Amino acid sequence: MTAPETALPPARVLRWKIAIFAIFLTSGLSIATWASRVPAIKDALGVDNIGVGALLMGAGVASILGLSLSTPVLARFGARRGMLASMFVFALGVLLIGIGTDVLASFPLVLVGLILFGLGNGSLDVMMNVEGTAIEQLQSKTILPLFHAFFSFGTVIGAAIGTVAVSWGVDVLWHTAFIAGAIAAIAIAAIANVPRRAAVDPDPAEHGRGWRERLMASLEVWREPRTYALGVIMLGMAFAEGAANDWLALGIVEGHGGDEALGAAGLTVFSVAMTVVRVFGGPLVDRVGRVTVLRVLSATAAVGLLLFILAPNLPLVLVGAALWGVGASLGFPLGMSAAADDPARAAARVSAAATIGYVAFLAGPPVLGAISEAIGLLNTLWIIVALTVASGLASGAARPLSSDPSAPGVADGPAGDVTRR
Repeated sequence: MTAPETALPPARVLRWKIAIFAIFLTSGLSIATWASRVPAIKDALGVDNIGVGALLMGAGVASILGLSLSTPVLARFGARRGMLASMFVFALGVLLIGIGTDVLASFPLVLVGLILFGLGNGSLDVMMNVEGTAIEQLQSKTILPLFHAFFSFGTVIGAAIGTVAVSWGVDVLWHTAFIAGAIAAIAIAAIANVPRRAAVDPDPAEHGRGWRERLMASLEVWREPRTYALGVIMLGMAFAEGAANDWLALGIVEGHGGDEALGAAGLTVFSVAMTVVRVFGGPLVDRVGRVTVLRVLSATAAVGLLLFILAPNLPLVLVGAALWGVGASLGFPLGMSAAADDPARAAARVSAAATIGYVAFLAGPPVLGAISEAIGLLNTLWIIVALTVASGLASGAARPLSSDPSAPGVADGPAGDVTRR
């Protein structure tokens, strides 16, 4: 696979960057669209929470499968076609959710839609992150956290559109059809601005090797200890983020005696803190290095969680939620960035590290819920404290592979020496 193009004019690089921003935003938009209509879908299908859980399980398993399939897709077709196909797949999934809900009232069809939704999003996740790291390397500065902030912006936009759709009485079919059309249109416009020799496209110099041979070579990253160390970084932070999304509000209500409004406010504080750091964190990483930032943020997350668990009053609980959000903000994007340091194996390494992280993100909250039935929700959060500490201890694996001082995450040490953090 080829390294990112270096001869592109600045205007072309800017269009490429905007295209990847749009792709990240679209992924968040699709997820929020589904989440905002879950109550209506549940009522239309006449299912209980177990049925909704089965739908979520289908999407989750498909997402992990999509992550795994991204490597052979990239080896066979390259990034541009792979990202375009992935976006069309989850756009179709969003549309089928609407048809299955309002036209046929069919649980199996909604499940198929969610499987396509998860498959496309999972596959796209690897490719768009590798493209983002390619732009990082081309511009010699850390911007992947900002790409992830655009994913968060997409979820906010999707939630806002969902709120309007519900308040105006728009049914699920018309809502999802509109979003599916928007996703397809953004996909076509965005992919047109991704370089034809993108960061993860097959290198013409490798045409003598079959795509299956290239695929088998890419799977060798699962034998590298660094892959698993990066996976620990991402696992800890994915658990921290996923646990907050599902359990933070309930922890305020059940663990600290707050009302539902305060629980929602706590989750908002967490989300805003995380998004702000993702928007502004890149320059900090470039100044002090990935490893230093990861260690400080893992400590911040641990302190925030401890304060959230042990705080004697609700204002301090909200402070803990803010620190928790700050600490969990950059572990996942910086793990992705580190996995893509070597352009020749970027897709395979990102796929492997992302698989570990997403398994934690998807499977972690249900596991925590089951444990909390035995020991209580706040006591269960001590597990997250331990995982964030483990993430910090493993952060040395994120040192850039390149000793080039212009590489993202490489900072100048004392006496002007280049220090890889």
